[in-house]
Amino acid sequence: MPTPADPADELAIRNLIARMAHIADRGAVEDYAPMMTPDARWILPTGDETVGPEEMMAGVRARRAGGTAGPGSGTRHLITTVTVEVDGDTARGWSYWLYVTTGSDPKILMNGLYTDTFRRTGGGWRFSGRISTLE
Repeated sequence: MPTPADPADELAIRNLIARMAHIADRGAVEDYAPMMTPDARWILPTGDETVGPEEMMAGVRARRAGGTAGPGSGTRHLITTVTVEVDGDTARGWSYWLYVTTGSDPKILMNGLYTDTFRRTGGGWRFSGRISTLE
């Protein structure tokens, strides 16, 4: 039988998931890098893949330049129904997400599932992978 996870690990991972959404909507692009391992792999709903913080931040910059995400875009990432499984220094997580417009007439633009992997580092828990699928 597996050893129960330390609740502090689960909370740290849940906060990491939430912090990622907050940064996507209103943080600085550079705030992404400390949340990821150097070899983090990201697969977007389009199927496009990025590897490492620099590629991830380049994609964020492009979406922000296009006005489709980030500060001033009138959008938000809402994360719900989070499940986390910790196994030593690695963990997995699943969460539903909604990408919505804000303002007087909010709308759901997209929704899906994040399938995440995490690794404990000297600086705490970091994303080592994320697959974002539409549902």
